[in-house]
Amino acid sequence: MRTDLIRKTVLTAAGFAATAGGVAVPAIAAQAAPVEKAAVVSVRADGKAGGERQLDVRYEAQPNFYFCGPAAARNALSVQGKAISVDAMAKEMGTTEDGTDSINDITPVLNKETGKADAYRSVEIKSGKADDGQTDKLRADVVRTVDDGRAVVANIAGTATDVNGGVHSFEGGHYISVVGYRDNGHIVRIADSANPDQASYEVTVDSLADWIATRGYATS
Repeated sequence: MRTDLIRKTVLTAAGFAATAGGVAVPAIAAQAAPVEKAAVVSVRADGKAGGERQLDVRYEAQPNFYFCGPAAARNALSVQGKAISVDAMAKEMGTTEDGTDSINDITPVLNKETGKADAYRSVEIKSGKADDGQTDKLRADVVRTVDDGRAVVANIAGTATDVNGGVHSFEGGHYISVVGYRDNGHIVRIADSANPDQASYEVTVDSLADWIATRGYATS
């Protein structure tokens, strides 16, 4: 199922840029250089009380510049103990060198591999910037999904700054997994397949909502 609203996502040397001091730097070098063999890193955490929970991710980096959608889905499913190859994910989603069209190509695959037809649903943030209601809904969706033992998959575009000041820029679009939260969901943890050196980081839910704006996410 493809939509015009949630636009085509692909990491490209032209469209996927990291910025520093207002100068665009080719992100194929700075953020998402393809690797010959996907790196595997254990990103492990345990659920905690007090408005905090993080899932156990068996992280794998994407093997090329256009497999971010399959890699995000594969990392998301790993929290359920599922070991599915990125290639298999890509085949199910119809991913090509143009990328994976929208979150609506990913949600049915998450449902199939989870084993429940209604485990995930797609949610769109149609506006160019998320409003308070959309941000609050995203926070509730992340908390509920993670508490259910599942990860959220988000289709993002643009630039966000993490809580430690790191800049993550995907002007041509990207997919990430949301695998945990703290502060009752106001801070969320990202598993990012683009660069194994930045496999995991945290952003505010407000930043994540604006990152998703004009696109969508898969949630329980």
